[in-house]
Amino acid sequence: MNQKIAVSIVYVSAMFMAIMDITIVNVTLPKLASQFGVSPAHIDGVVVGFLVSLAIFIPASGWLGDRFGMRRMLLLAIVIFTGASALCGLSQSLTQLVIFRILQGVGGGMLTPIGMALLYRTFPPAERVRAARILIVPTAFAPALGPVLGGLLVTDVSWRWVFFVNLPIGLAALVFGFLFLQESREPDAGRFDVGGFLLAGAGLPALMYALSEGPARGWTSPLIVATGLGGLALLSALVRYELRVDTPMIDLRLIGNRMFRTATVVLFITMAAFLGSLYVVALFFQDGLGLTALNAGLSTFPEALGVMVGVQVATRLYPYVGPRRLMVAGLTGVAVLALAMTGVGFATSLWVPRIIMFFLGYSIAHVFSPVQAAAFATISPAATGRGSTLFNTARQVGSALGVAMLTTVMSAVGVVHVVHGHPRPHLAAFHWAFAAAAVVALVAARFALTVVDADAAPTMVKRTRKADRERRADADLVTAVD
Repeated sequence: MNQKIAVSIVYVSAMFMAIMDITIVNVTLPKLASQFGVSPAHIDGVVVGFLVSLAIFIPASGWLGDRFGMRRMLLLAIVIFTGASALCGLSQSLTQLVIFRILQGVGGGMLTPIGMALLYRTFPPAERVRAARILIVPTAFAPALGPVLGGLLVTDVSWRWVFFVNLPIGLAALVFGFLFLQESREPDAGRFDVGGFLLAGAGLPALMYALSEGPARGWTSPLIVATGLGGLALLSALVRYELRVDTPMIDLRLIGNRMFRTATVVLFITMAAFLGSLYVVALFFQDGLGLTALNAGLSTFPEALGVMVGVQVATRLYPYVGPRRLMVAGLTGVAVLALAMTGVGFATSLWVPRIIMFFLGYSIAHVFSPVQAAAFATISPAATGRGSTLFNTARQVGSALGVAMLTTVMSAVGVVHVVHGHPRPHLAAFHWAFAAAAVVALVAARFALTVVDADAAPTMVKRTRKADRERRADADLVTAVD
């Protein structure tokens, strides 16, 4: 089988499963707290344990793929994630569930960087826009589907199916990958960077924990201050250490590549604005407007439809206008639409935020598609694994930072206030969070203005007669992935 098709199918299936799992579990947290007889404040280990484990194994994934083979490690990651999902669904106590979620994070931490590296090694720079069309499916579609599916499963079936739903997807991806994927390995992966792994494996989880728990525990909590400052200190030591070793686990020298550096910074800030906004939207619909989890998910889902439309437009414009204009326009759109959410109130028709969500997805597609196509334009195949590790570390930390920052804004304003002696949702708290997300999106747009389109030239290939002959292959690829 054509490896472009094989890699695309396995990557999209695995990543869709992993990313959807994050949002689908968030919807289930109140039910889990009730099921295990604990307060909602004590159920956060289900999320934090996963995020911490994810942060430990993302840095090691690039070297593992180079050393033992991308195919082998990707399939192993799918096995771990799918098996842990089954164990989560069978959990009989909260302690068991947290342990199995940590195991899930081991598989999830390897899935994203290894899958992306394999995809970019399969698609040459001239075809990276096609790859971006594939990448956008799990990145933007899964977060919108998760709340809908989670609401249905929790309401009508059982919380256990929130985890069991991963099994058919994971098993199908595993069997297909075993049969059709070819191995990709770097002949000289170098020695395992023990020092880098220890520093990253301690610093990133500490920082992720502080960002995840800071809004709930308070930023002045001794535990949050200790883990936050400790994480930053360890990461500072990691930077100094990695710049001195010959084969670093996180190759910070890639930051010297102008296109990769700028794209990674734009992605980092964009994820803070976008994922932070989606998190606030879910809370706004449920805690603010009083919708059920299912109705909130259905009201968020138009974002996914907007992405599907937007990616078709963005990938066709990319060779002609370049990544800079697309990213700036997309991020400006995100900022305007986040501000539009500040006008949504109790008397507003639900179709207004649904339309806003559609165009939010349309706008973000004009950011994700070009940034993912252009980021690796001038990165060598040998460095793709390490570059993917760094790129996805920025993605993960940016997401956590965005959620922490916007949650802090809501907490500062207060999500509940007293009206005529009765507590009522305070929509101003959500509105200020949306305004903060708009500011973050504009900051990302400012950095996107520094993109030099010439650096992405290898990926900006206009259609020629030769390219026209590949249209059928492109159509077959998209059809197979869909």
